[in-house]
Amino acid sequence: MFRRLCLSLMLAASAFAPAAAQQAETVKGTHGAWSIVCSTPAGATSEQCAMMQNVVAEERPEMGLSVVVFKTADNKAEILRVLTPLGVLLPNGLGLYVDGKDIGRAYFARCFEDGCYAEVILEKQLLDTLKTGKSATFIVFQTPEEGIGIPVDLTGFAEGFAALP
Repeated sequence: MFRRLCLSLMLAASAFAPAAAQQAETVKGTHGAWSIVCSTPAGATSEQCAMMQNVVAEERPEMGLSVVVFKTADNKAEILRVLTPLGVLLPNGLGLYVDGKDIGRAYFARCFEDGCYAEVILEKQLLDTLKTGKSATFIVFQTPEEGIGIPVDLTGFAEGFAALP
């Protein structure tokens, strides 16, 4: 069941710009806990790649995330996009801690039938924090008081990011 959940999250989250028609994906490499996944989206002229990791909360197996890092098509920005399941409390946003330090919150951009997306531009300070960190914890909320911490392994983040085309 865990593998099926991870596979479905991977397929859903690898859509850099969510769309119903996606082409076949190829895993181009693995860097620690991160995979480089590439596909050619419908209408695109070239392959697009992202670094991703799928995780599930230890005590809440229904609460999984797909964490995706990719470069924009014009190579002018890097984006961190997180797919959460439906049912999270949207106004609270998505919290992030790296090595126990509160980094801040990202707010949800939109929801589709596969879940809700929060995303931020990876500016230098956040990118450096992720590259040098050991572990991240993303916090999702199902009620204003109930935050669920979902650990994300940062092993291989720097190497994977450097390998992104």
